[in-house]
Amino acid sequence: MRVNSTALIIVALVATLGALAFPVWSYADRSGTGQADLAAGTVATRWGPLSAADRDLLVKVRLAGLWEIPAGQQAMERAPTKAIAAAGDHLVVGHTDLDQRVRTAAGQLGVELPSQPNAQQQGWLRELTAASGETYERKFANLLRSAHGKVFAAIAQVRDSTRNSLVRQLATDANQTVLDHITMLEATGLVDFDDIATGRAATATASPTGPPPPSGAAPAPAAPAHPGDGVTPTSRPSPAPPGEVDTDRPAPGESPLP
Repeated sequence: MRVNSTALIIVALVATLGALAFPVWSYADRSGTGQADLAAGTVATRWGPLSAADRDLLVKVRLAGLWEIPAGQQAMERAPTKAIAAAGDHLVVGHTDLDQRVRTAAGQLGVELPSQPNAQQQGWLRELTAASGETYERKFANLLRSAHGKVFAAIAQVRDSTRNSLVRQLATDANQTVLDHITMLEATGLVDFDDIATGRAATATASPTGPPPPSGAAPAPAAPAHPGDGVTPTSRPSPAPPGEVDTDRPAPGESPLP
């Protein structure tokens, strides 16, 4: 009886240790982890690995053009103010250019693209069509500014992490175009920044970090950051300043350098 009790205790200890160790040694192989998801969704191409996030960006850029080109055209046709008409013009020019680029890249990478806006985007177009006067102007500025702000963040993430040179170039082009459109929409003077900030805060998953709130006293001036003696930079910031649409960029697959 004593032998059986001892054996049972040993078996129980081994089982307990095994249960504790299992999550540690098996974690790297479990589906749902970042590395596993990256590997499962990635395919090889001649331009580098193509991940699920890369393909998602191609779809997002295509969808943006499918609803923002008609929205921009509508703004130009209605032309309630010069600022709205100018923003619409930039939407049409920028997304027509990006659409050509994303279709070229998708064809090279074998990615299927949608042929019409998604349900939410179609709803936005219906909202704009049904609105008029000042209501139309505010809906136009804020619907499009909010949409651009969301895709701006998605572009930055893919631009940072992609290993595919075609996707990297498309993300660079899209980043420039989206920033131009954000600038033009904000220039209408109708963007509700409080509403945008409240919406983003509602979906935030982390607390903000940074310096404490200002105390009211003037802080000590920060020293300028500059190169040491003997260095004379000659380059200029790029890309083009916001408010300008550069459609004379290299086509997908071409080198941006001479």
